[in-house]
Amino acid sequence: NLAYRWFCRLGLNGEVPDHSTFSKNRHGRFRESEALRFVFDEVVRRAMAEGLIKGEGFAVDASVVKADANRQRGVAGNEPVDWSDPAHGTRAAREYLAALEVSAREAPPKNISLTDPQARWTAAPGGPAFYAYSTNYLIDTRGGMIVDVEATPAHRPGELDATKRMLDRTEHQFELTPVRLIGDTAYGSAPMLAWIVDEKKIELHIPVWEKGERTDGTFSRSDFVWEVKEGHYRCPAGKLLFPPAAQLYEPAQDQHPRRRHRLSCQRRGLPVL
Repeated sequence: NLAYRWFCRLGLNGEVPDHSTFSKNRHGRFRESEALRFVFDEVVRRAMAEGLIKGEGFAVDASVVKADANRQRGVAGNEPVDWSDPAHGTRAAREYLAALEVSAREAPPKNISLTDPQARWTAAPGGPAFYAYSTNYLIDTRGGMIVDVEATPAHRPGELDATKRMLDRTEHQFELTPVRLIGDTAYGSAPMLAWIVDEKKIELHIPVWEKGERTDGTFSRSDFVWEVKEGHYRCPAGKLLFPPAAQLYEPAQDQHPRRRHRLSCQRRGLPVL
């Protein structure tokens, strides 16, 4: 590549470093010293000094990057794996086991790659599923400059956690806290929106991840009516719904009344979730 040769000051006949030079350094001393993070932060500071980054508005997004892992070399997430087997003794497997020791997994993934177990099985881009990672970007909207980046497994909760870390890190490193944050529906879960507004005091430009309106033949949230005097929901059949538990919740607190009263609807022979 002529552009890279020019950048590295290599002539047309200059010897090119072996590809393993980059990978070994990236997984070795570069990672331990955080040299790449240092270079990245210095570029951001230079852009700030030149007026290319204002920090008033940020946008967040993630791109799916296919992992270097064979689709056929995987097992079901609930299937036991003998990681002590020398055949699985790769760097990626060691990092995966180390991560398990410091964090509890909420639920096993659908599939685990024996080559790169930290990669997630996803069909997010459409088409056949594959093992992948997500590159998460925090972008200043004035000039489209990336102010932070973090790689995670291709898993939505991981992407949300990365967004929180990027916002906190940008505030700590550069004293930048945006007035507004732009994102797509993937970032519109209630806990995430509450954190952005209540804790970070940032104006939202993110659509709410709303699944209250159904198109699969089951009831939508708007089909249920809250009767204030009775303190119950009324189902589309006109019947008051009595939850099996003793507790009752106001509509603002109960986001899924149709699920809470599922048994009551089933007894009346109505379609429910």
